[in-house]
Amino acid sequence: MKKITLIIALLLLGAGGVGNAWADHGHVRFGVMIGPYWGGPWHYPPPYYYPPYYYPPVVVQPQAPQVYIEQPQAPAAPPPPAPVAAAPANYWYYCAAARGYYPYVKECPGGWQKVLPQPPN
Repeated sequence: MKKITLIIALLLLGAGGVGNAWADHGHVRFGVMIGPYWGGPWHYPPPYYYPPYYYPPVVVQPQAPQVYIEQPQAPAAPPPPAPVAAAPANYWYYCAAARGYYPYVKECPGGWQKVLPQPPN
């Protein structure tokens, strides 16, 4: 009787030690093992779910190349005209009352008379 109790105790200890080896996919299974344990689970693997009978076709459409339209450049506005320098005074101012020209005569009581300059002879 002692031998049978010892054998049962050893079998239960052996089965308890391989309980984690049988755990798979969140399921824990317990059982009694008779004979040596070689490492694999003693249950069938989970079922394989086959895909549908056909896959929908993959449609790939090439994109059209991008078209760039260059807009014509607006003509550049002409630069503003350069300020025209005042033309040099082409006149001499003569005072008949003083009988002299400006800047030699500073004041003229009768008014100044414009005279075209004459080159010396």
